[in-house]
Amino acid sequence: MYTNSKSSHTPLLEVRRLSKMFLSRGLFTSGRRVTAAEDISFRINRGEAIALVGESGSGKSTVARLIVRLEHPDGGEIRLDGTDMLTREPRRASLGYRGRVQMVFQDPFGSLNPVHTVAHHLVRPLLRHGRAKSTEVHARAIELLRVVGLEPAEEFINRHPYELSGGQRQRVAIARALAVEPDLLVADEPTSMLDVSIRMGILNLLAQLKLERGLAILLITHDLASARYLADRVLVLFRGRVVEAGPSDAIVERPAHPYTRALLASIADIGGQEPSARRPLEVAGEESADGCPFAYRCPEVFDVCRVTDPGPRPVDDRSVRCHLYPGGTRAPGS
Repeated sequence: MYTNSKSSHTPLLEVRRLSKMFLSRGLFTSGRRVTAAEDISFRINRGEAIALVGESGSGKSTVARLIVRLEHPDGGEIRLDGTDMLTREPRRASLGYRGRVQMVFQDPFGSLNPVHTVAHHLVRPLLRHGRAKSTEVHARAIELLRVVGLEPAEEFINRHPYELSGGQRQRVAIARALAVEPDLLVADEPTSMLDVSIRMGILNLLAQLKLERGLAILLITHDLASARYLADRVLVLFRGRVVEAGPSDAIVERPAHPYTRALLASIADIGGQEPSARRPLEVAGEESADGCPFAYRCPEVFDVCRVTDPGPRPVDDRSVRCHLYPGGTRAPGS
């Protein structure tokens, strides 16, 4: 089992006030600015899993792409072992950074080149990052396939991606990320395009890597059930901002923000209830430019919600961005 030998005072990754806006243009409309990430802050320690949870368009995948440096933020800091990498490497991420922070993409069918064999996908990063000599790369590639549960590895190594199932392709993608021996794995919806029957296998693999290798994991998902299973802490995103953050069990068992409750209501059989037995999310009015971004969909909206954007405030063991807790009161059911 992994033991953290680094100082517990310095997180592996610390994101401070990260922000990103995009300009949206239509064929017959002028451009408007869309907030994809606003004032995002969190920490990830070695051997810890954090989940960013939200529906499509919440900004969670944008945050992932900012952290792996596929997008450049408009503001904020990305600190790796205490060093702000945006200041140190302002234009593009170095090979060293990419060796420490790897990403597994949502689509296992599109993330692997169908022209090349599994061996090619694993040997290339091993050589590029100097993780193995040319005389030993084949053996290392075989070992990586065994680590991700593809057995017999000797039969998989020379196959092409189109000869694999979706779950097998995703395991190859994880093996490719592991080839460079990263400290942090950013998993962007790694199970959403897989059959339900094999999703748990991928989550179990990630949990095993976290436990045995001390791999830090940033899980991007729309599913709070998956987040609870893998992650130690959960950050719930809506319209590019964190509306609730705290321990995963506490957030799932006692959700404080109305949006978090709505996400939970979309999960069948949580707490032994069917979705129809829980109150659905209702549209309560028109969207306000000055108030809470969630006010127009919130079933518990107040007048103040439509005119004032709430800031984060402490609620028990978490942070919640909601006018329901003006002084930092206790969460419902606690």
